[in-house]
Amino acid sequence: MIRPVANEAQRSVGLDLRSITKRFGSFVANDAVDLTVRPGEIHCLLGENGAGKSTLMNVLYGLYQPDGGEILIDGVPRRFADPKAAMAAGIGMVHQHFMLVEVFSVAENMILGREPGLVVDMKAAKATVRQLSQRYNLPVDPDALIEDLPVGVQQRVEILKALANDAQYLIFDEPTAVLTPQEIDELMVVMQKLRDEGKGIVFITHKLREVRAIADRITVLRRGKIVGQAEPGTSETELAQLMVGRAVDLSVAKQPAEPGAVRLAVDGLTVTNSAGAVVVDDISFDVAGGEILCIAGVQGNGQSELADALIGNIPVLSGRIRLDDRDLADASPRQSIAAGMGFVPEDRQHDGFIGTFTIAENLVLNRFDTAPFAGGGSLNLKAINDNAVTLRDEFDIRTPDVQNLGSSLSGGNAQKVVLARELSRELALLVASQPTRGVDVGAIEFLHKRIVDERDKGTAVLLVSTELEEVEALADRVLVMYRGKIVGIVGPDTPRDVMGMMMAGVGYDEAVQVAAGDAADAGKDA
Repeated sequence: MIRPVANEAQRSVGLDLRSITKRFGSFVANDAVDLTVRPGEIHCLLGENGAGKSTLMNVLYGLYQPDGGEILIDGVPRRFADPKAAMAAGIGMVHQHFMLVEVFSVAENMILGREPGLVVDMKAAKATVRQLSQRYNLPVDPDALIEDLPVGVQQRVEILKALANDAQYLIFDEPTAVLTPQEIDELMVVMQKLRDEGKGIVFITHKLREVRAIADRITVLRRGKIVGQAEPGTSETELAQLMVGRAVDLSVAKQPAEPGAVRLAVDGLTVTNSAGAVVVDDISFDVAGGEILCIAGVQGNGQSELADALIGNIPVLSGRIRLDDRDLADASPRQSIAAGMGFVPEDRQHDGFIGTFTIAENLVLNRFDTAPFAGGGSLNLKAINDNAVTLRDEFDIRTPDVQNLGSSLSGGNAQKVVLARELSRELALLVASQPTRGVDVGAIEFLHKRIVDERDKGTAVLLVSTELEEVEALADRVLVMYRGKIVGIVGPDTPRDVMGMMMAGVGYDEAVQVAAGDAADAGKDA
């Protein structure tokens, strides 16, 4: 059920953000936002990427200074010049991108910013880690170096840092983005325990399933403004409509795949990073025309390097990459593109899109030097413009003029430009890495449809995604990676708990046995 935002008379004692406004130049990121967080509740702040959620919390945490409005704790106005002042007032933040020094130990990170003087009591710091770890069931070795810890454990350190400061209000900014399903469940238990101890929690996310699972209250931001509040029982469809401002179909309509001949064959592929460490470790797989193979796994397990190696962005140490009848293991990106490979990069801003170029120019980056866009040593500007107008209409790119700069587009429309450019020619293989990252649910609906349409044309599609919902919706087969190796290749209907264990490195057969045992134990308890 959707309900209006609470008025001033309904506010309770707790943390109040009143009419918070934050501008970046002419862009208004937060527009007179009101938000109340009560002790002993989990308040979910929901919205599209770019809606202003993180900006609002960065204002609260002292990372940004507001251009208008005020912050009150228990009715007392407060202003935080920096995060240290916010922490002193009882506010803690678990950042989406961890604020940890990787070459320091857990205990050393714990006391950063809280050093009492020239002498640091490491014994006390380690004791604090052990005490909080035990109290909140967040096991962490205080002597472990951050760089040696998996991302799920690093997040525990972020949480412990906030708790060590005796935070009464905790901000969790997109905390589940790098976690397996099991780690997400564990985090939910920790958040509920903190709530039951009387702490106020702000949970920032765009994942509707998680919101409905844990929220006591839900506030929705759209384009910097609060557009309403909702009860936890509100359906995902209603929440999506509130986020986007229109009805959204959250399901992906696709028929069963009809795979043809193998188009991509990868055999014994090994790739190293710039430091010489193996990040893709002797993997082999294939993708047929007319199917979508999804690469699933927690971020940082070699998926990004695999995609870059396929297109030729990084060198291959050993192994073969064969697309139709061409060997591309030593090919450059230009040669891979000429062989029929389309590539949607993980980071469009750095690798797939140039904000200082026009939209029309961005739409021909992969073939600007070929007919009809070039000839006789010069560019055919009319052909480039006509191509852009056609693709703008076909892919619903929201811009009044294709000669506007790329930087004028929203994240979702910029991603449509990247996908439109790659799908505007005949492909043998589409490699799409995190194709909907930073994109709102309305644009996701459209992008998913186009990827399925490409599959149905007979193109082989390799999709890399850390979003299990996306994997389940799009995949015909799922390849799970862990620490650069293939754990297994399974169907998209594989239970989430089994998939989650595989993402943590557990083999399929063992994961099935463990899941069956857990289900049996749950039945006994019931």
